[in-house]
Amino acid sequence: MSADPAVARRRSLLSYLPEGPGRSMILAAWATLVVQISIVGTGGLVRLTGSGLGCPTWPKCTADSLVATPEMGIHGLIEFGNRSLTFVLAIIAIVTFVLTLRYRKQRRDLFWLSLLVGMYIPLQAVLGGITVLSQLNPYVVGLHFFASVPLVALSAALVVRVYAVPGPRVRAVPAWYAAVAHVTSGFVLLTVIVGILVTGSGPHAGDEHAIRNGLDSEVLQHIHAIPAYVTFALTVALVASSFRTEPALRLRLWTSLLLAVELVQIAVGLIQANTGLPIALVNVHMVLAVTLVAAMTAVVLNLKRTVVAAS
Repeated sequence: MSADPAVARRRSLLSYLPEGPGRSMILAAWATLVVQISIVGTGGLVRLTGSGLGCPTWPKCTADSLVATPEMGIHGLIEFGNRSLTFVLAIIAIVTFVLTLRYRKQRRDLFWLSLLVGMYIPLQAVLGGITVLSQLNPYVVGLHFFASVPLVALSAALVVRVYAVPGPRVRAVPAWYAAVAHVTSGFVLLTVIVGILVTGSGPHAGDEHAIRNGLDSEVLQHIHAIPAYVTFALTVALVASSFRTEPALRLRLWTSLLLAVELVQIAVGLIQANTGLPIALVNVHMVLAVTLVAAMTAVVLNLKRTVVAAS
């Protein structure tokens, strides 16, 4: 009895894909993380330059044009440039997902992570459209920024897992250390949320006519500092304890990176607050916020290791 031609064709196509997560998959995972962080930077540039309504409608740039027109000036170009980056995200997501197809049974973690990233991107694009249609409502804009947090976390998880040995996982650190790490992640999330509210109350509305959330910006800045400093103190404890509890070297490296990001983030936050919130520093602060999320995700995922590696 002859084999099903469709099945044979599918197997033939899969034979062109790598059998395991090699260099191509590693590059794809890192590219996914880099572009997800980068689009936060370009999105911040849209807002900080007052280009939020550079393309006044969605999904088209204008009612009659899909792309920005010369009459729209620099604001239309910046806004359309940020929208165009979504297609880059989509292409990288598709390539990454395709690379996982052949070994999806052996590495279901990579398969599902790449699929979730790919499925999440259209949702993020729709939220971006809603921000325009809502005339840059500060809470919708904040939700659009916050939607990048899960995307960056998933992308960071993809990077961590592409280096991992497949198999059952066990905790590689003492229970108290894992608990401190999870509490730290909670404060990271709280810091980001309050930071979004601070931005929504400040001067950078994305357009000169856009409304603000009406909250007291100065008071919010002090509230924002509380979870930020708690996060910093807990991270110092994680780094210091990592040399006493002898966790995996990779975890020690990630906690050190997390601490480094926080130091830069705190410095940038203090400088921008005392220099009138310059555009460049605010944009750096936004990018560092999601970089912090990526580093925290990597720390949490490195609290465990495979049984094979443990033995």
